[in-house]
Amino acid sequence: MAEEIFRKGDIIELTVTDLAEKDQCFGRLDNGMAVMVGGMLAVGDRVSASIKKVRQRYIEAIAVEVLEPSPDRTTPLCAYFGVCGGCKLMHIHYEAQLLYKQKKVKDALEHLGNFVVPPVSPVLAALAPFHYRNKMEFSFSSMRYLLPEELSLEQLLRPKEFALGFHTPGNFEKVIDIDYCYLAKEAMNQVLALTRDFALANALAPYAVKAHSGFLRNLVVRFSESREELMVNLVTSWHDEALMQRYRKHLEVGMAGQKMTVLNNVTDRKNTVATGDSEYALSGEGCITERLGGLDFRISANSFFQTNSSQAELLYRSILEVAALTSADTVYDLYCGTGTITLSLARYCRQVIGLEVVESSINDAQSNAALNGVGNAAFYQVDLKDFHAMLYTLENYDAPRVIITDPPRAGMHAKALSTMLRLRPERIVYVSCNPASLARDGKEISLHGYQLVSVQPVDMFPHTSHIESVACFERTVPG
Repeated sequence: MAEEIFRKGDIIELTVTDLAEKDQCFGRLDNGMAVMVGGMLAVGDRVSASIKKVRQRYIEAIAVEVLEPSPDRTTPLCAYFGVCGGCKLMHIHYEAQLLYKQKKVKDALEHLGNFVVPPVSPVLAALAPFHYRNKMEFSFSSMRYLLPEELSLEQLLRPKEFALGFHTPGNFEKVIDIDYCYLAKEAMNQVLALTRDFALANALAPYAVKAHSGFLRNLVVRFSESREELMVNLVTSWHDEALMQRYRKHLEVGMAGQKMTVLNNVTDRKNTVATGDSEYALSGEGCITERLGGLDFRISANSFFQTNSSQAELLYRSILEVAALTSADTVYDLYCGTGTITLSLARYCRQVIGLEVVESSINDAQSNAALNGVGNAAFYQVDLKDFHAMLYTLENYDAPRVIITDPPRAGMHAKALSTMLRLRPERIVYVSCNPASLARDGKEISLHGYQLVSVQPVDMFPHTSHIESVACFERTVPG
């Protein structure tokens, strides 16, 4: 028994053999005992670790020192690595990240979905592993998170009562004051610095969650790669027109020559969501336009849009490839959002119907269809768990030969999944941002006469543990 051999606080040595969720890694001791060890580690690292808990079948530990580094290791560029929860894989060479993500998808399908040798292709790598995000959400806080090197200082170099950056993992009050993010576009980092300077120079109070007080809440910056347009949205607790116009001027001077729209979203809600109940356009059109796959998409401050434009092109291309559409096809697009996938498919089929619960997303989808002159796409607002109840609305359309589903991280609602299977399409293309929910839903799909024929992972978020996948299921039992 493990309890008879090991005790809490003992130091053990092991080699990391796999990565797990939430900064956890896996390895075994020389006697075969399994160990879950916490820390920013890489497969192949030989580490010493301190035991935190001894369980019947495994040990929980925390890494103390890397004794022999893995060949997969590299030096993270970011000064906040290990503190900020964003880029948890930046210490691993990008090529090794891709192998890990492919294995993550494969393991989920095998162990959670019971698929034998799932057909998972190599991950489609990002052309630009850095500075790829077209949207960044920064938070203000009256409680700055002190970095480890600051704890021993007698005098801090920046105020403790102001921070603009990212929340520390699991903490909705403290924020790391970020100077530079390697995932953000360069223009976004410029806006970050200019906004911090303006806030400090004008003694503007950041929002305090518990006290529900303070003016500055969030800074949301978007960037259009195709048009090189910038959107700056400052989210505040109230609107001060004179102050906001000074802020606009400050940005325009600091970023001379940059095409830009500046907005002020306002909310007094007791949460940290980076959206407003009212919006004020300070300059520009109040939206930006991005071009994907030959289509233009207008993006407003609170619209959903893929955060990696170049990889979105690869994602949509992968969907189109496995959908194998014909000009006679009717397609349903479930969880269609603002219609980016729906509209990208429209030119290859007779008709496509997008279904989505968020009203503003449906409005954006309809506007984008009109903007691009797409006349064979229809959009309906519906909670997908009630999909079965609105099928009569779709009776004027042919039955779908292909269904695309792009559910949230939790996967498809059970009722939505049941209704989709009841429609018996020849092909189901499941777009997933979570291998676990793909495996769970995929298992159910396969039990209803479908075969998993391909899985194409697409790396939308380099240096993070997230991976997008396009899975194709073909019906094997006649409908």
